[in-house]
Amino acid sequence: MAIKKDIREEEPLDTGVSTTKARALFNANARPKKENKILTTFSIEPSFKKDLEDLFSSLGLGWAAGIRFSLKEFYKKYNS
Repeated sequence: MAIKKDIREEEPLDTGVSTTKARALFNANARPKKENKILTTFSIEPSFKKDLEDLFSSLGLGWAAGIRFSLKEFYKKYNS
């Protein structure tokens, strides 16, 4: 014997403050679009890379995060 699905008209959702905030939060049009990253390459000496990796490691960063951090700091310092 099959169980019948109870089909009912959807009841209107609560239009309270929390519902309004939730709809605004999860509305795809309201969120800023995430920017894609660009893959870049550059060449450095292996000894210099090892020094940078050690420095980034002491800061708790991996190689890519350390390079991004360094570039952001460089940009802040020399932007003026």
